[in-house]
Amino acid sequence: MSDPFVHPSAVVLTNEVGVDVRVGALACVAGGAKLEDGARVGEGAVVSPGVRIGARARVEPGAVVTHDVPSGAVVQGHPAIIVGYVDAPARSAVAAEQVRGAAHSGVLVSAVRGVQLHTLREVQDLRGFLCAAEFDLDLPFVPKRCFWVYAVPNQQIRGEHAHRQCAQFLVAVKGQLRVVTDDGTQREEFWLDRPNLGLYLPPMTWGIQYGYSEDAVLMVLASDPYDPQDYIRQYDEFLSLTRPQEAA
Repeated sequence: MSDPFVHPSAVVLTNEVGVDVRVGALACVAGGAKLEDGARVGEGAVVSPGVRIGARARVEPGAVVTHDVPSGAVVQGHPAIIVGYVDAPARSAVAAEQVRGAAHSGVLVSAVRGVQLHTLREVQDLRGFLCAAEFDLDLPFVPKRCFWVYAVPNQQIRGEHAHRQCAQFLVAVKGQLRVVTDDGTQREEFWLDRPNLGLYLPPMTWGIQYGYSEDAVLMVLASDPYDPQDYIRQYDEFLSLTRPQEAA
C-alpha cells in the first residue's frame, strides 16, 4: 500500500491517518477524520471531521466530503458523491448494443471472472415495448428468489458484498445505475440504463451498486433463497478467499 497524499491546497480536518500522511505546506490538519492507505485528497478539497477516506479512495479537487468514502471510490462535488471507482474500467450499454448485432447469444463477457452482460430479447411496436426472458433458455440459472431495490439516494451505495454460493442477475427495470464487479484480481464497471440489459454475477463476485437515478428500480434474480451465512461482507475476507496462495 502507498501512503495517503494530500494536495498542498487541500483542507483536511483530521489528526488520524492509517499510515504516515504527506501533507502539503498549505494543508490544514485538525482532528477527527481518518485517511487510510493509498488515499488521495486533491487540490482545494475539504474533508469534514469524523469522515473516513477508505484505502486507495480519491477525493477530486474542490470536493467537500461530509460522509465516509468507501475504499477505492472516486468522489467529487459539493457535497461529494461517488462518480467512479479506481481500477474499474467502464462498459456502457453501447457495448452491449454492439454485441447484440455481432453475437447470437447477445452476451458480453467481462474481464471479471464469470461476469456477463446479457442483452435480452426486446419487441418494439406502436403499443409499447416488451422484454422477455425464459428461465431455462435466456438466463444463466433458474431463479429461486427475486427482490427490488428502489428509492436509493444518489449519494448512497448498495451491495459491497459477495456471495459464497448464490448467483445473481441484475436488471434496471426503470432508471439507471452503475455496478462495479470484482473477482479479487480484475475490476470492471457496468452501466445498467435500459430494462433489456441483465448483468450476471456468479458466486464469489464482489459487487457494488451506486449512482442510482432518482427513478431507478433494480430487480435482482437470485439462484438461491436468502441465507445470511452466504454473504461475505468484508473485502479483506473476500480477498483471502479469492487469493488463498497470497494469504498463506
